[in-house]
Amino acid sequence: MLSSTFLTRRIGRLLVSVWVLVSASFAMIHLVPGDPVRSALGLTASPEVVEARREALGLNNSLPTQYVDYLRSLLHGDFGTSIVSNLPVSQVIQERLPASLQLAVPAFVVLMVLAVVLGVVTAVLTRGGRRPGLHLGYTAASTIVGAIPDFILAVVLVAVFAVGLGWLPVAGRDGISSFILPVLTLSVGAAAVLSRVVRAELLSVLDNDFVRTAKSKRLPARIVYLRHALPNALTATLTIGGLLLAGLAAGMVLVENVFQWPGMGTVLVQSIQQKDYPMVQALVLVYGGLTLTINLCVDLLLAFLDPRSTVKAS
Repeated sequence: MLSSTFLTRRIGRLLVSVWVLVSASFAMIHLVPGDPVRSALGLTASPEVVEARREALGLNNSLPTQYVDYLRSLLHGDFGTSIVSNLPVSQVIQERLPASLQLAVPAFVVLMVLAVVLGVVTAVLTRGGRRPGLHLGYTAASTIVGAIPDFILAVVLVAVFAVGLGWLPVAGRDGISSFILPVLTLSVGAAAVLSRVVRAELLSVLDNDFVRTAKSKRLPARIVYLRHALPNALTATLTIGGLLLAGLAAGMVLVENVFQWPGMGTVLVQSIQQKDYPMVQALVLVYGGLTLTINLCVDLLLAFLDPRSTVKAS
């Protein structure tokens, strides 16, 4: 049972974080050098068109008035209108968000499965200093793979499996096969890093008395590892896994553009290039909101699994 003090403090931190995120997104358009509307419409746009667009966006009002109007619009789900396409930003997000989620969810599932399986297997095989060659090879390989940037890994995978072998499509979203390369790009490096955490935590848990007790009862090894040891080793794994899931947002921006995936990352890059600031503002809010939501869910899950953490946090 979660304590009310913990929930109050955590929700309060979330609200403050949301306010900071919203304020930062509002300030973004005012920190751009020059006239953002002129930058978006280009030098060939007439002064009348620029002025009309500024008036439509409310940029001629005072900053406090703009800020209040901005907050009021967000509360009503109105993210504004794109300067370039003149479409409602919320409409573009509704069209593109499902594609991004279709990539993020399987990538996170693959990430966690690979990390847990690889971490458990290497922990069991190398426990007590056994198989030092395997330990050294695993450590070196996981370090190298985890250090490769996503866009470089994407290029390598495309060169090998799409261009070289012709097994998978180079880009686009057309069938299940088109998911394989972008999902692997997003998950492989993070899984290599997280698997080392799983291994270290599991080795620590295996030295506890309750594991020795389970072994003394002559329980099968799979029961000892999966039912008794692994659940107690997942606290740190879930914490870092939540951070990695939040970090997928940044990786997806690059990966979606490499594979021409019709998600929000592609729109974000195009909006930055076209200086479509209302669209950039909204996408920053969406990515930031998803990150804050993920962190909150991880905190609540950890508090449920380990109630002692709520006492420390409170």
